[in-house]
Amino acid sequence: MSTVNVMAREVSAKVVFYGPGLSGKTTSLKRIYESIKPSLRGELMSLPTEADRTLFFDFLPVRVERVGDYALRLALYTVPGQVFYNATRKLVLQGADGIVFVADSNPGADDANRESMANLEENLAEQGIRLENFPLVIQYNKRDLAQGMPLEQMKAALNPREVPEYATCATNGEGVLDAMKAMIRLVIKDLRARKVVPTPKAPSVLDREKDRDREKKTPSGITKESDTSLEDHIQQHLSQVSDAPRVPPTLGPIASLAPHVLVDQTTVAEAAFEKGDFDGCVRACVEALARALAFAGDGSIANQAYLLGMNGRDILELQTRALRGAARIDDAALALYVLSQALVRLSQAGLPPAT
Repeated sequence: MSTVNVMAREVSAKVVFYGPGLSGKTTSLKRIYESIKPSLRGELMSLPTEADRTLFFDFLPVRVERVGDYALRLALYTVPGQVFYNATRKLVLQGADGIVFVADSNPGADDANRESMANLEENLAEQGIRLENFPLVIQYNKRDLAQGMPLEQMKAALNPREVPEYATCATNGEGVLDAMKAMIRLVIKDLRARKVVPTPKAPSVLDREKDRDREKKTPSGITKESDTSLEDHIQQHLSQVSDAPRVPPTLGPIASLAPHVLVDQTTVAEAAFEKGDFDGCVRACVEALARALAFAGDGSIANQAYLLGMNGRDILELQTRALRGAARIDDAALALYVLSQALVRLSQAGLPPAT
């Protein structure tokens, strides 16, 4: 399932390469990997076996293009083609946003292609997904074979839905990128239909003036991959929290800094401190801090702390004391201090408090 990283201004989507064994799924993924700049691709992981080239999956995060105000990051997976790996297929298929079905043009692969397509439909149905309503692209692979099945025969057997289809040869890359581009377009269209990606707003006069000023400051011919700040990331989240119910202004000094989604934990932490329940205070602060750090994306604590402009040592110290248990007043005071720093940083970045 696609996720939105507000802080990094990214939408992550998952695309799965599906098809019978040895149809060219792994080879197609490798061709895509080789065509992408090293700075924009992650590590390609493959686990070959005697029965199939992929036992589990290949993982490839790719930053493709911007969607509205967000960058689209794709995670590309392949599934094992052999029937007895169906449990793994189901696992890899969970949360997919699109499917590239790689069919084998070998004359003897007709039954395997049909079986794999039926298996895909069945596995999606178990997740409550109808294949006809799902982003799907078909690759008719191995078109370099002299005795390959006729395209019309393969289309009749595999594409009654008339989804985008491409004749490909994964060994030399022919048609593979075209199929991937079509998949990206379908994923973007689906994300927008599901309102996962906010609809881009027309730039105002002020926005255009800012863009011109930014262009003047950027040397000609140099394109920055990302010049967005933490404030920009937080601003994208405002539309999601602006309609949240308002909390009565009866909050403590730290809870008054918290956005709506963090008010409850922060209030509990302050109340526990006042009652002398220092263990409860530390636990509530740790929980609230984890949710505050989540605004900086799904990275490591060090990366989250960096994006929020916090001291990572303070966070590690708080976690150490929380694990130790039997909290004292100084432990609770540290917990409230670290939490307040996170809330202040979120407020400075543009995430409004609940009050």
